[in-house]
This record gives sequence, structure tokens and C-alpha cells, in this order.
Amino acid sequence: MHYHLIGICGTAMASLAGMLQARGHRVTGSDQNVYPPMSTQLEALGIEIMQGYTAANVDIGADCTVVGNTISRGNAELEEVLNRKLLYRSQAEIVKEEFIRGRRSMVVAGTHGKTTTTSIAAWVMEVGGLDPSFLVGGIVQNFDASFRVTDSDHFVIEGDEYDTAYFDKKPKFMHYLPEIAIVNNIEFDHADIYDDLEDIKWEFSRLMNLVPGNGRLIVGIDSPVAADVLAEMQGKLFTNVETFGLSDDAKWQARYIDFSGDTTRFTVFREGTSWGEFETHLIGEFNVRNCLGVIIAADAWGISKEKIQEAFHTFKSVKRRVEVRGTIGGVTVIDDFAHHPTAVEETLKALRMKYAGKRLIAVFES
Repeated sequence: MHYHLIGICGTAMASLAGMLQARGHRVTGSDQNVYPPMSTQLEALGIEIMQGYTAANVDIGADCTVVGNTISRGNAELEEVLNRKLLYRSQAEIVKEEFIRGRRSMVVAGTHGKTTTTSIAAWVMEVGGLDPSFLVGGIVQNFDASFRVTDSDHFVIEGDEYDTAYFDKKPKFMHYLPEIAIVNNIEFDHADIYDDLEDIKWEFSRLMNLVPGNGRLIVGIDSPVAADVLAEMQGKLFTNVETFGLSDDAKWQARYIDFSGDTTRFTVFREGTSWGEFETHLIGEFNVRNCLGVIIAADAWGISKEKIQEAFHTFKSVKRRVEVRGTIGGVTVIDDFAHHPTAVEETLKALRMKYAGKRLIAVFES
């Protein structure tokens, strides 16, 4: 098929373009904000990008137009698609039908940590021999890519709670058919589309209710709101529920966390019994939780503890997630994408522990 993507330079849309091309489809796109890194990724793939949105772009004759979630009514190209009554779909719909349906899907959701946790999961499944396809909202340094398409039955995807398209206002994660769903945490975010916290809780409860009986719902109950949503769903879920965190109430717990060395060490307990010892180069309690959620998912998919640890040891993290860019004149420069107040707080707390006794200067892009 020939897919044409309106708004192709968005992170998710550019990744979808590459995935469709990897499947042998012809891919073109248009955008008015064409700049790196996605523009260079598309250029390297040889995907044609039309500058700007015009009605004439529709004459390219695509079989299906994919409408990005930043595209709204009044866009000249979209209006021409509608006037001609052409076939159009959202990015999430295409991902579901082209890459997920019929496969085993792991969806990583939550207000914070989605990209890092999805990247860890993809690498753990790779080291564990599952050869997963994946789609992540960042560049996974182990693969030097934000996506991969394989012939495997396993698919790992970041489950964004942002809305899907102008014609589909439910979260993208509602399309991803989770066999395993990890919900790291829930807080108020995206005030442009959600009225309040209750709105967000409702959407996450719907995600939880999607997980089938032979799947796993993995919830981080150190997050009070996530714990509340899970409690409200008591008796309404028809799947296997696993809880995790540093809390004594969690079924899976991380204990004896040690940040003193070059790596972060912790022991995993399952229902009060020691289950295994792990270490990671990632810093902070939030990354211990991220790893713990992945450990549970990996165990559900049959990955051994030894392979999980091997993956943790060789994981290179994600670009712009506490990424050390270099050291100049004794100053270490770190790049991080955190924007929500809680994410900023957790990142600064982790850096304070990592660089104890040293001056920390935070510079924010506004």
C-alpha cells in the first residue's frame, strides 16, 4: 500500500513511517515543521517529505492517509482528504492493525517513566531471545532507533495517554491490545485535554480493563492514584494483577536498595520471599521501580533472571533521559527531558544521590 502521513515529523509519526517502510509499503508525508532529529531520520530512510500542508499534496494518490494527532480541522490537506471522502486513519489505528493484532503486545503506560521503561523492556526481551518489534517515544541507544519491525510474535510499545486524533479523542493506549500492561504511576497531566485528575483516572481504568484473562496487569502502587484506580477496579478486572513498588503493600518489592557504588543494587522480593538480586547503571528510586515493572513482565514472558540481569548490565538507556553529554573543565553536562514537576523532582533527587557533595545546577528550557 501507499501510506501518506500528514504531520510526519512528529516522533510517533516518523517512527510509524519507518515501520511501514520496513514492511514494504510506500510511504510519503507532509509537515510544516521539518527539523532534526526526525527529519534526518526520515531523510536517511529515503522517505519523501512535502513541505507544508496544501490541498495539492492529496494528488499524490495514497491508498490511506494517516492523520497525526496535531492535525486539526481547517488544515488544508486534511480538508481536501475529507472533501474527496478518501480513506484516513490515525497513527494508533495503523499501529494496531499493521503491527499488533494477532501478536503478543506489552504496553507501558503511566504519567512518568514510559519511554525509559519501554526501552528497558525492549532490550530485556531482546537479550531474552524474543526478538521483539517495538515502538518507543525516544531513541533507544542499544538499537540506535525509536522503532524496530521483526517477524517475532512479541511487540513492546509505549502507551501514550494523550488523545489519538481530532476524530478520536480517547488515549492512544486504548488501541494497543495489551497482553501485558504496565502502569507505572498516575498523576494529573495534559491539562489541554483532561479537565481534572478524575478524567485521567477514568482513562487508565479503561486501559486496565482491556487486559485479557491470559495476560498480566502490572501496577505500581507506590503511586497513590494508581493504587486508588486499581482499588476502584476491584472485582471488575478479569486478568492476573501484579502490584510492585518499594511499599510493603506491593506483591513485588524492591528492598535493600544501594546507590553507593557505580551501579544501583537492589533485591526483589515476591510475596515476602527473596526472588533475586539485580543491579543497573540507571540511577534513582524511580528507575528501580521502572526495572521492577519490567522484571515482572519479563518473568511473565518466560525470561530467566540471568537474562534479565544481563540486559540490565548492558542497557545503554535512552537519549535525553539523564544522558551524560560530556565533561568539560570538570563540569559534567547532563541532558534530560523531564517536564512534569514530579519527574523533575525525581530526576534532581537521583542526581543529588549520584553526585553527592557536588554542586548541582539545573537549567530549564522554557
